[in-house]
Amino acid sequence: MAKQKPKKVRKYGKGSRPCIRCGSYGPIIRRYNLYLCRHCFREVAKKLGFKKYE
Repeated sequence: MAKQKPKKVRKYGKGSRPCIRCGSYGPIIRRYNLYLCRHCFREVAKKLGFKKYE
C-alpha cells in the first residue's frame, strides 16, 4: 500500500474557502461574511432575512 501525502493547505483561491454549512468548495458567497455555497444560501436565505426581488 502506498503512503498518502498530507492534504495541502491552500492560502488563496477556490480551494481555500469551504462552505461553513456543507463543506463544498464550489461557488461561495462571501459577502457579509456568509461563506455559504450558493445551494446552502438558497435554502437559508429567508431565515437570514434576504428577500427575492421581482
